[in-house]
Amino acid sequence: MRILLVEDEARLAETVRRGLAAEGFVVDVARDGFAGLEQAASGEFDVVVLDIMLPGMHGYQVLRELRAREVWTPVLMLSAKDGEYDQADAFDLGADDYLTKPFSFVVLVARLRALLRRGAPERPAILTAGSLTLDPARRRVARGDTTIMLTPREYGVLEYLLRNKDDVVTKAAILRSVWDSNYEGDDNVVEVYVGYLRRKIDAPFGLTSIETVRGVGYRLVEAA
Repeated sequence: MRILLVEDEARLAETVRRGLAAEGFVVDVARDGFAGLEQAASGEFDVVVLDIMLPGMHGYQVLRELRAREVWTPVLMLSAKDGEYDQADAFDLGADDYLTKPFSFVVLVARLRALLRRGAPERPAILTAGSLTLDPARRRVARGDTTIMLTPREYGVLEYLLRNKDDVVTKAAILRSVWDSNYEGDDNVVEVYVGYLRRKIDAPFGLTSIETVRGVGYRLVEAA
């Protein structure tokens, strides 16, 4: 069982390395983001333990690049930040687990063993509707060969519509899925974002893929 630990704090890295070695793991250590990326990209490791705050290239960038290279080795993120948005960002980029510093070594070992049992995840399926594609792993949206830049909220709405392709979805359902659970504003905000999407994924290509179903909601279909 081979672990790559990407951690720039020398004392912490050595403590963790020794502890994991005592548990039977083979541990390699990288001290910055660039080295961590190149070693992790080799595909020779069973799990990558990746700190977020790293010199050269921070952990989010390393993780994003690994998934872009289609390296699906399980990644456990380490961070001194425990905010829910920090964790959400990590999972959105393809992390498999998240541990906040300072952490229990016993918990770290238990989570590593859980990731090892689970193995490398399958590559997330690309969502499609005709020439429109959304790649969850790379968070890339394209119409044919043309990449389309979306804001996080636009991306969330489009992903929900694509996952429910050909089905009519209500504004309330979109709000529950894409907006914060505490959102109490007008549901017409969904109409605004659908408008933004139409101007980006349809209008420049002379297509119509998001239909309005009056009195109900929206439906995404394959554009003719």
